[in-house]
Amino acid sequence: VHCQMKPPTNPAVVASHLTLLGLWLVSQYVYLPYPIHLLTLVTAILYVASHQSLFLCPEVHDKLLKQQEEEDADNSTHSSMSVEPRETMRKEDAYQFPLVGSCALFGLYMAFKYLDKDLVNLLIGIYFSVAGVVAMTMTFSTYVEGIIPNKFNQERRLGWQWIQPHSLPEWLAGPSPCDLSVQVTPAQFISFIKAVVVLVLYHTSQKAWYLNNIMGISFCLQGIRNFSVGSYQIAAILLIGLFFYDIFWVFGTEVMVKVATNLDGPIKLLLPRDSLEKDPETGRLNLSLLGLGDIVIPGFFLSLMLRWDFYQWSQNVQQQQQQQSSESDKNKNYYNPIHVEHVSFPKPYFHC
Repeated sequence: VHCQMKPPTNPAVVASHLTLLGLWLVSQYVYLPYPIHLLTLVTAILYVASHQSLFLCPEVHDKLLKQQEEEDADNSTHSSMSVEPRETMRKEDAYQFPLVGSCALFGLYMAFKYLDKDLVNLLIGIYFSVAGVVAMTMTFSTYVEGIIPNKFNQERRLGWQWIQPHSLPEWLAGPSPCDLSVQVTPAQFISFIKAVVVLVLYHTSQKAWYLNNIMGISFCLQGIRNFSVGSYQIAAILLIGLFFYDIFWVFGTEVMVKVATNLDGPIKLLLPRDSLEKDPETGRLNLSLLGLGDIVIPGFFLSLMLRWDFYQWSQNVQQQQQQQSSESDKNKNYYNPIHVEHVSFPKPYFHC
């Protein structure tokens, strides 16, 4: 049964989206006090990403999969969605995260110490360029889909079908035949073009801070939106591990500082510190930075609390429906999973 209700609009979510766009535009021309700029920007990122992460709720994800299967079964129409897989951290992953992070950090430290700095940044830059285009495409498509008519967006898909058999080991290339088919909507294609344009401008403008922030914000939004720590127990293990990780690498060695100061990539948000005027001595703008990890890690916890609020509300509504005398009331869809970001429900844990 497809939801036919009018798409809802959550004023707070809409305001957060507008805040992100407004801050990015205004801060290029008007100096915003650093503390206010930072707090407002991070709050908007966390609010938007946490609400977008509601599709990670098992109930919502199952409804989306069911709706997609029903639409795929109808050969006369295209599916109106592409349900992304749920990425959930396991307890083993939480234990290993600080160790894997330590190996990666120390590897970068050794690379900067014994290899050419420009070569290391070039290789890392290639990686972040690809990842940045993917993250920005996913972020931009949210806004472009709100502009392009849904019917046009679904009926004018682009791509190709390509099923390629192979004789390579399954552990290397996956099962044979390999599905290399690609299908994108006009909104996704337009978003991809915009992402490539931003990337080109970023590299041709000496990596301007405001273009760096587009990629940084996109990384934060997509990281929080698509990844779940699974449970409070796993989150606690992760947080404790990262606590000792930070103590050792930041305060016990020079490794973190050296990597952060040498690594030239969109791994942080950059904000004007005191004015938009360049320093006459250095010819550079005085910028303050905030690492993306300082946004994404708390975002995992906030989004988990929001999904818990949603789960409690959902269970209460289902119990009330079961008490209804009418069979139609029992089977009534009380929210549209496609627009779950805008569903209104009590959020005591999230707002605390």
